[in-house]
Amino acid sequence: MKVEVLASVMNQSLDKIAEEMALDSEAVIINQCGQLGYQEELYRGNRIRFYSFPERGVGRSRNEAILRAEGDICLFSDEDIVYEQGYAQAILEEFQRQPDADMILFNVTIEESRRTYHITDRRRVRWYNCGRYGAVSFAVRRESLLASGVTFSLLFGGGARYGSGEDSLFLKEFMDRGYRVYTAPVTIGKEKPGDSTWFEGYNEKFFRDRGVLYRYLYGKLAGAMALRFLAAHREKLCGETGIRQAFSWMRQGIREG
Repeated sequence: MKVEVLASVMNQSLDKIAEEMALDSEAVIINQCGQLGYQEELYRGNRIRFYSFPERGVGRSRNEAILRAEGDICLFSDEDIVYEQGYAQAILEEFQRQPDADMILFNVTIEESRRTYHITDRRRVRWYNCGRYGAVSFAVRRESLLASGVTFSLLFGGGARYGSGEDSLFLKEFMDRGYRVYTAPVTIGKEKPGDSTWFEGYNEKFFRDRGVLYRYLYGKLAGAMALRFLAAHREKLCGETGIRQAFSWMRQGIREG
């Protein structure tokens, strides 16, 4: 088997981004910029395919990468991810360890203020705890992904109407269609510090967008799951607004969803 990185980037060049991400596997890179284009090069002996598109949106660019993927295991990525040496082999070893896994989630080190998960053991992911993982942790069998028909939402994520959540929806829909997802306590990379393209603090938009997302994820249980979310992260999320106000904004989002 071979691992192939599927990366969404903006206004980048092939040589620069391959070096900055420390790529050591094949890759499909979707470059959101002002023009159409295609390049292909060998980097560290691996084939890198670099597509440029004028359209914007992380969901759209991830879907473009899926359409062009050729690897056995697809690893989603962003331009601010720097990979650990040997990441591809570590991913393959986990799929060999868990042969019934259609997708495995890995640790990617993120600054404490924005970290939503840290995997410490190997276990199966379920619907009620799938909302914490980002797409850069996803490694999925291409055969399973294509058979599932699941794609990334164009309503959620950077460049879309709602600021985030395309990864949670993708994961939930993939599991709803009967595919098995597991975690692995293996760190494959880290996120470079920098400004987020969508996160502007725990403000009204954050909580309203999260409410819309919860309606899509949990249906009639959205309100209860919103309370669970706020209670679990009260100190981090509600320090300025208070839990009552945060829940009110989430309920507005749930109704909108």
